[in-house]
Amino acid sequence: MTVKQALKRPEVLAPAGTLEKLKTAIRYGADAVYIGGNAYGLRSRAGNFTYEQMAEGVAFAKAHDAKVYVAANMVTHEQNQAGAGEFFRELRDVGISAVIVSDPALIEICATEAPGLPIHLSTQASATNYETLEFWKEEGLERVVLAREVSMAEVAEIRKNTDVEIEAFIHGAMCISYSGRCTLSNHMAMRDANRGGCCQSCRWKYDLYDLPFGGERHSLTKNGTTEEFSMSAVDMSMIEHIPDLIQNGVDSFKIEGRMKSIHYVSTVANVYKAAVDSYMADPENYVCKQEWIDELWKVAQRELATGFYYNTPSENEQLFGERRKIPEYKFVGEVLSYDEITKMATIRQRNLFELGDEIEFYGPGFHHFEQVVTEMYDEEDQPIDRAPNPMMLLTMPVVQPVQPGDMIRKRK
Repeated sequence: MTVKQALKRPEVLAPAGTLEKLKTAIRYGADAVYIGGNAYGLRSRAGNFTYEQMAEGVAFAKAHDAKVYVAANMVTHEQNQAGAGEFFRELRDVGISAVIVSDPALIEICATEAPGLPIHLSTQASATNYETLEFWKEEGLERVVLAREVSMAEVAEIRKNTDVEIEAFIHGAMCISYSGRCTLSNHMAMRDANRGGCCQSCRWKYDLYDLPFGGERHSLTKNGTTEEFSMSAVDMSMIEHIPDLIQNGVDSFKIEGRMKSIHYVSTVANVYKAAVDSYMADPENYVCKQEWIDELWKVAQRELATGFYYNTPSENEQLFGERRKIPEYKFVGEVLSYDEITKMATIRQRNLFELGDEIEFYGPGFHHFEQVVTEMYDEEDQPIDRAPNPMMLLTMPVVQPVQPGDMIRKRK
C-alpha cells in the first residue's frame, strides 16, 4: 500500500459566528463549519443563528459540498434542559450534519428525542484517552473533539486503539483553564463561563498592590515601564506540523474563533486548505511553505505556539509584558463585483484606506497580488482621495481580475 492510499484526508473545520462568516469560510476552503444556535452554546456574544439562518447556511454548504455543525456544549443547570428536545429536532430537520455536546444530559436528550442527528463530543468534556473515546462510541457518538491538553504521542496512541473519529484543535485561542472549565468569569463578573457568558477574565491585566487601610493603593511591581500581568495563554498554530496530525489519524482540523472577523476566518481557512492540499498531493515531498506562516501573521491574533502537542506549555507560552510580535496588516475591504471590460472593482470598505496606499488582494485558492491605490470613486462616480466611512461603496481600477468575496488588506 502506498503512502497516499494509507492516509485519510482530514476535514478543515472553520468557525462561523455569523451567516456571512459561514459563507466566507466555505468559499475560502473549509470543508465544514461550526456555528451556534440560539441556545445551549458557549458563545452568547457571537452572532448565533436562527433556524432560518441555519437553513440558509445549510443550503449554501450543501451547494459547496460542505457540512454545518452546531455547538451546544454548555454545562446545564436545573431547568436548562427545558426545550432541548425540540431544539435538537429543529437542528436535525433543518439539515445540520452534527451537534457538538459536552453535557451527558443533553447528549441523552438528543439521542432519544432527536434520533438521526449525529452527536460529537465537545472538547469541554476533556477526552484524553482511547478508553474515553470507546465509552462515548458505545453511547452512540461518532466523533470526539479531543481536549486541547492531549499530546501528539497521546493522539497517536488514541488512534491506534479506536476507530472513533478524532477532531482536534489546530489553530486559535487557548483557554488558560483545563478544557475551558473555568469559573473566574463567574466570580469576577457574575457571568457563567460554562453557560455561554465568559468575560475572559484571564485576558484582563492584573497587578499586585499595597492596600493600606484607608490609604491610596500603590503598585508593588510597576516601575513606570513594566506591563501588568495577565493569565493569558498564547494562541495555537500547527501549520508547521500538518504531517504529524494527518499521519496520527486526526480526522478533522478544528480552527478556533467564532467571534473572529471574516478577515481572520478567510485567511486561516485558506492557509490550512492549501497546506492539506499540498500534503495530500505529495506526502513524501511535502514542505511547509514560509508563505503560509507569513500569511497567518497578517491577521490579528496573539503570539503563536503548539499548545500541549509537543511539551507542557511554560511561561514562554503565556503573555507577559509587551507583545513580542504584532500583525503587520489590517483588513480594509472586500470585493463585491468586477467589470472585465473596464477592469474596475466595486469595493465595500471595512477600514480606512486612501490614495497612495499599497494594498493586497487575496482570494480562495491562495490567489494574491499587490498594487497601489491610484484612483477611487464614490457611489456617484466622483473621484475621492480616501475611503473613511465604514461599509461605504466605492470603485477602483485593479491590476488583475478579482472575484466577489475577495478581500483587501494593507500594511499597518
